[in-house]
Amino acid sequence: MVAPRNPIEPAGRRRQPVREYFHDIYQTVRTILIGMRITLKYCFAKTITVQYPDVAPALQPRYRGFHFYEIEKCIACDLCAKACPVDCIYIEKTGPRKIDKETNIAVGGAMTRYAIDYAKCMFCALCCDPCPTDCIHMGNIHDMSGYTRKDMIVEFTELAKAGLQTPQPLWMQKEHLPDWAAEKKEAWEEFEFSHDKLTQQNDRRREEMVKAMVEQKKK
Repeated sequence: MVAPRNPIEPAGRRRQPVREYFHDIYQTVRTILIGMRITLKYCFAKTITVQYPDVAPALQPRYRGFHFYEIEKCIACDLCAKACPVDCIYIEKTGPRKIDKETNIAVGGAMTRYAIDYAKCMFCALCCDPCPTDCIHMGNIHDMSGYTRKDMIVEFTELAKAGLQTPQPLWMQKEHLPDWAAEKKEAWEEFEFSHDKLTQQNDRRREEMVKAMVEQKKK
């Protein structure tokens, strides 16, 4: 039985069943080859072993590592927690906070807790985009080990009391570090990844980090 002709489609544009069958096969093979091109390229490439930890691991410019958090700019709006698909961000405050436009520092209620459970975090960076004050970022710390699930919960408010923005893994806490690790540790301690009105004012930034955990009003 012949299928009825579609009055909208011109007869010359209709594809014959046999022709359409082989066209689908061609498209299938073509898309597989395109998808496997990069894979096959690396299959025959020379393997290079990075001598970690003596040599720094190769991280891409947009690598999404453990977060770094600028508590002095956080208004505790909960937008990052709401955007998180696995509910791994915990925020507690004593009252509303807002940015002082003159100093670009948040004032108001005290930040009593800002924590991330890295046992659940999938490093999707969805928490960073909605932040209105740009205070939460994906960092370049690639490793953090723990013995229990509790160890994987990072209390950023506790880090702020020590003047830190990001957790320090065990290899960063050693006395003798490889040159690349020592440079990275110094960069984090000197706030080289923060770019705002407090840039190059490290002592002032540390003071504001501690003040963020105390209730304060705009002068």
